[in-house]
Amino acid sequence: MRTDYDEYKSRGVDRMGQISVTTCEIEGLKVIEPKVFKDERGYFYESYNYNDYSAAGITEQFVQDNQSSSSKGVLRGLHFQKNYPQAKLVRVIRGEVFDVAVDLREGSVTYGKWFGLILSEENKKQLYVPKGFAHGFVVLSDYAEFAYKCTEFYHPGDEGGIVWNDPDIGIDWPIPKDMELKIIERDRNWPGIKDYKKVNKQ
Repeated sequence: MRTDYDEYKSRGVDRMGQISVTTCEIEGLKVIEPKVFKDERGYFYESYNYNDYSAAGITEQFVQDNQSSSSKGVLRGLHFQKNYPQAKLVRVIRGEVFDVAVDLREGSVTYGKWFGLILSEENKKQLYVPKGFAHGFVVLSDYAEFAYKCTEFYHPGDEGGIVWNDPDIGIDWPIPKDMELKIIERDRNWPGIKDYKKVNKQ
């Protein structure tokens, strides 16, 4: 049986899952762009390939895949696991979000700094978020499906957070003036970064 892989290989593609990886000013964060193969039927790409990601320095074993759906204006975050930290590989399957990671690693030269980018079904970018970061996103499209791989299982009661609009972090969320934010009470009441250690490390 002839597969999509065979078809693309016959067109001169030696192997699938090719990715380009971009680093940023915060060490450890990686923006990943997979090579997408398109034809009259649509497209094909590998959203994860251990060999390619390992070559890019992402060698962790992912043990859990999660997926969520959200409507426009939903803001989730900024979250992290306190005692069972997770590295994450995040992407958007449908729609568009602004995705954010905040460095909470003790001793890091970029402690308290943030990085954000648009993830969408169109650009198919992924963000690799190492352990020691808080993570969140806001939905910019009418609807979005968000998917991510984790290196640690979810442990109920172990979630910590930083409030999304902490002025000491100063995230520049690209929120249109006419967009109503939808934030659950828990996420509205997380502490700021100045107080997070004594609140979240208990």
